[in-house]
Amino acid sequence: MSLFTAIPADAIFLDRKDPLNLLGTCSRHAIELDGLSWPSVEHYVQGMKFNQQTLQTRISQATRPAVAARIARNNFLRRRRDWRAVCRTVMTRGMYIKCKTWPEVAQALLDTGDKFLVESDLYDNYWGCGRDQQGHNYYGRVLTEIREKLREEQQA
Repeated sequence: MSLFTAIPADAIFLDRKDPLNLLGTCSRHAIELDGLSWPSVEHYVQGMKFNQQTLQTRISQATRPAVAARIARNNFLRRRRDWRAVCRTVMTRGMYIKCKTWPEVAQALLDTGDKFLVESDLYDNYWGCGRDQQGHNYYGRVLTEIREKLREEQQA
């Protein structure tokens, strides 16, 4: 089921794979999670698709996020069985830690105000809005949840 029937005119469209986008998963903002250093959130998400420590380490050492994704794709049959059930939690953890580690990233997310956030991937109906803009937009949802948590923390 789609998150929305129409995207608001003032929505903010994001490309999570753009390495220059602070709010993307491919920007070079390293995080420390689950015992490893990850050069990007994309590395972390790709690594968490697997339970094997050696494969996670190999993915964490990939030279670029696209290489990390390729390693994960090439090992699809070794992917953890519960991946679909935990992938949003993994993405949320990675992006939240990125915001907590890098204040400029947190500020960029807070600067979006109350705008509707949309991952603009035309070919991804799960994380993005898809070609028909009726996708689940789970990446936009993840960012919105993190934005709310950051606001709560500021007020506390």
